[in-house]
Amino acid sequence: MGFLIAAISLGFLGSFHCIGMCGPIAMALPVHALPLSKRIVSIFAYNFGRIITYTIFGALFGLIGQSFFLFGFQQKLSIVIGLLILFGLFLSSRLINKLQFHNKLYAVFNRLKNAIAKQFQKRNIKSFFSIGFLNGLLPCGLVYLGIAGAVSTGSVFKGALFMMVFGLGTLPFMFAISHTSHLITSKTRTKIRKVMPLMIGVMAILLVLRGLNLGIKYISPSLTEEKTVSTVCKEKINCCHKK
Repeated sequence: MGFLIAAISLGFLGSFHCIGMCGPIAMALPVHALPLSKRIVSIFAYNFGRIITYTIFGALFGLIGQSFFLFGFQQKLSIVIGLLILFGLFLSSRLINKLQFHNKLYAVFNRLKNAIAKQFQKRNIKSFFSIGFLNGLLPCGLVYLGIAGAVSTGSVFKGALFMMVFGLGTLPFMFAISHTSHLITSKTRTKIRKVMPLMIGVMAILLVLRGLNLGIKYISPSLTEEKTVSTVCKEKINCCHKK
């Protein structure tokens, strides 16, 4: 239950970050001229597409976490992810721009943006879903943070559930800004965007604390020993020695 609380909290509180990042797509949705009922359905279709993408990401990265969990590395993985996120906060965007693969990544994301632009022209329920689905593939610090949480669950199912609940947490705010985009200025978006590094830092610290196994409920609960591959192997070895 603790990881679900973390997921929905991250989604809801982090959704304010969407004003400055992926929010512009939601605010640009061509729904204002539609009848109220169709407008609501269209916005939900867009957000449903996003959540589906997040859920798929959660399952894939939950599988990666599960692989580490099977070998008894769950706690170490949580600490490493948290430290990597903290380290990432100190990296300059200029350094990232100098990486050799930056241009290739830009080309991929540019194709995604072009595909989204084509869907904007169709203006039907299916196209709104497609916009949301493709939008979920665009780079976003908040989504990366959610993915880190999915990996730390150490389970395909829990990873998918984490990202689905994370997506649901963003729903109220993302739905609202599609209706009130005219009230949000660029200055407001800039101020809110500056808060995101603080949120990322808090999440990273929580991941490190979780891995330290301090016995603090919801924050760093004591993890009971699971029947991992490594422990099973040790049991078999000890059993053979006794014989």
